[in-house]
Amino acid sequence: MNLGKTPPRVLIAVAVGILILALLNWNIVQKERFIEQGRVIFLPLAPVDPRSLMQGDYMALRFALTNEISDKASKNQIIILKLDENQVAHFARADDGHSALPNDEIRFRYRLPNAFFFEEGQGERYEPARYGAFRVTDNGDALLVQLRDEAFKVLGESAPRD
Repeated sequence: MNLGKTPPRVLIAVAVGILILALLNWNIVQKERFIEQGRVIFLPLAPVDPRSLMQGDYMALRFALTNEISDKASKNQIIILKLDENQVAHFARADDGHSALPNDEIRFRYRLPNAFFFEEGQGERYEPARYGAFRVTDNGDALLVQLRDEAFKVLGESAPRD
């Protein structure tokens, strides 16, 4: 192929396509890094209206943390969570951005998901969910990776099969 005769708009389209693929791959690498390196914490789920709990192929989520915080922090703010011996997190305070944290505290960007998507027809597997398992980085970015029951057993597709 002779690039000298290729119209500029074709070259631009190819370059944009390559850029988009590179950005998508970068995003995948970032999510994989979350899953591999982030610290695992558990956020208790708050009760939800059972009629809206399972809706097709997703579960409506509400975290107890939202009730604990109420008006003490705003969405997308970094907060400090205190962890118990099971790594269950509870609101401690808003982050001042300066203090070093003891091992039983972690920074957390307060931006909670409100739905957990799963394969159609698998809703019963997630009904016993009591905790959302998150991977959290040192700067507070968090990713919901699993749902767990009251004994912290993994639910759904990521759970080991018997």
